[in-house]
Amino acid sequence: MTASNPSLNLPAPLILADHPALDLLNTKMMVEGQTRDLLSDDEDAARWLEQIGFGSSTELPVAVNGRLVGELRALRDCVENLIAARCESRSADPAALNAFLRQAVPQLVWEQPGQPLLDRFREPDAANRRMSQLAFAAAELLAEGDFNLVRKCESPECSLMFYDRTKSHKRRWCSMALCGNRHKVAEFRKRRQGVVN
Repeated sequence: MTASNPSLNLPAPLILADHPALDLLNTKMMVEGQTRDLLSDDEDAARWLEQIGFGSSTELPVAVNGRLVGELRALRDCVENLIAARCESRSADPAALNAFLRQAVPQLVWEQPGQPLLDRFREPDAANRRMSQLAFAAAELLAEGDFNLVRKCESPECSLMFYDRTKSHKRRWCSMALCGNRHKVAEFRKRRQGVVN
């Protein structure tokens, strides 16, 4: 992993949740026992939005005094609260999420002869459009997702969440290469120590 902020030696956000709203939550993660925000500035935010497939980072304004990262963090906080409420089967106020959804509205676009296009996120401001797309993904997850498949990694040192899309629905780790492998190594060492003693 490359560090997104070398002065803090933080890892780059991991894209492994199988859902963009959960990947957004994972931009805050446990690093050396402390919760850290992996989105430190507009450039990090633009790069992350590109990584999850929400357009090119070159289309986004990155020199706007923290507006992009601020909006992304605000969206993350509201999504985090709503997902926690949904996981706990309690009601919550979606007003903050709805504010992001209202930034872009569906419109029919018919710029060339032939078939028109339904642009679900019509908004001239690229940052607002990306926030609306991400808010819509979160709203879809909250309204239509199977929350039996929304899970936190089983590692006690990990805070990452994921949507279990495996065939057997028995995914336990954020990533087998990360926490799953660490668990296997720890279990191997325990068994080995039991044999030696």
